[in-house]
Amino acid sequence: MAQDRDWKCGDPQQHLKWAEATTDALRVLEGKWKIVIICQLFGAKEPLRFSELERRCEGVNQKMLIQQLKELEKDGVVTRTVYPQVPPKVDYALTEMGKALGPAMAELIDWAYMRRDRLEIKKST
Repeated sequence: MAQDRDWKCGDPQQHLKWAEATTDALRVLEGKWKIVIICQLFGAKEPLRFSELERRCEGVNQKMLIQQLKELEKDGVVTRTVYPQVPPKVDYALTEMGKALGPAMAELIDWAYMRRDRLEIKKST
């Protein structure tokens, strides 16, 4: 799935295609809570019930969590499973497409820590 990118290929059209693909990916992830939701689902050993996800996403209100989960489900990142019981049981998990975000998320986390470290060094000098 991952491909090596020849960033110095000299083809402006190829660079535009990469920019469009990156923009599309970021659109799926945009929203204050989507990354938080995805990280919580990555950290869970099993699918999470709505109430547990709500507890883990400190500060999110129920309406926003529902909205963000619906968008992630529509975009194929999260799966919602409803169990036919009373009271109804609903849980959420990452799809294969959602799990495929793992390496990209890990790289972004590394980049964020590297950036923070450099900003701290710059502040202290």
